[in-house]
Amino acid sequence: MCQYNVTAFDGIPNDWHFVHYGARAAQGFGLVIMEATGVTPDGRITLQDLGLWDDSQIAGFERVARFVHQYGAALGVQLGHAGRKGSTWPEQPNPSPGAQPIGEGGYPIVGPTDAPFPGLATPRALTTAEVAALPHVFADAAMRADAAGLDVIEIHAAHGFLLHQFLSPLSNTRTDSYGGDFEGRTRLTREVVAAVRKVWPESKPLFVRLSATEWVDDGWSVDDTVRLASIVKDEGVDLIDVSSGGNLVAPIPVGPGYQVAFAHRVRTEAKIPTSAVGLITAPTQAEQILRTGQADAVMIGRESLRNPGWPEQAAAALGAPHPMAGPYRRGALPRK
Repeated sequence: MCQYNVTAFDGIPNDWHFVHYGARAAQGFGLVIMEATGVTPDGRITLQDLGLWDDSQIAGFERVARFVHQYGAALGVQLGHAGRKGSTWPEQPNPSPGAQPIGEGGYPIVGPTDAPFPGLATPRALTTAEVAALPHVFADAAMRADAAGLDVIEIHAAHGFLLHQFLSPLSNTRTDSYGGDFEGRTRLTREVVAAVRKVWPESKPLFVRLSATEWVDDGWSVDDTVRLASIVKDEGVDLIDVSSGGNLVAPIPVGPGYQVAFAHRVRTEAKIPTSAVGLITAPTQAEQILRTGQADAVMIGRESLRNPGWPEQAAAALGAPHPMAGPYRRGALPRK
């Protein structure tokens, strides 16, 4: 969950990130994934995003990793590029993050073409050579994540950010080798996966986040997602984090667990582990998803912002051992 809280605009985690992510580890979350982190300065959603485009940023991530590991959790990071959804306001003047372009004081943005996301700035279309260079940029960021001691990388190819923009036939109308048919539109994501897996240690998991559907006809579909998941599985991806939407303005039938069926289908048909996301808030709801084989993991996002103690509440409800760090044990809930 993006924090939009890098006050120096340098991409380096500060005290806010240390406390925010460290608290989730101390409260018992097993895997803490740091927010979408820019692989280039112009790949940030906002000026206040984290970044791993420079070696000077490693130490800030390492500080968080040491604390998270101290309390028994693993630490991951989403590596992404915002593409045409970059250079937006984090919180102001609109309360919805990323809702308006920065305008004066912002930075140039890029995309598969010069078609903008509705309401945002017009991007510059990347050249073929620039697209071909992006996998190496992701790989460099992955090496920095490894140097910082992080345990998991999640390549962010969902929610309308750059890799998703290339996947979708509605936002990628290029005529070069990175556009056109399924093979061309998925080429960048496949090359990013290959480049990251080459430098990311085999012992450390690699996730990919995909939007299973764009909720519109003729867009990126669940069939496409299953097909791509099958391909990247053979490239060394360990889990698909299955979400939806974000690349277009479309009505989405939001409700509890509304995306779980997508995770189940990818898991079943592509035969790769998946995580389920989206309005999963109750411990029994999450447990039912796992026990019925709909997904292999559950990601808790907004609920973790509202309720950092969710793991203890889940453990109490399900009769599991206390997950909290010792100093918090006096707040433990009774077991059934």
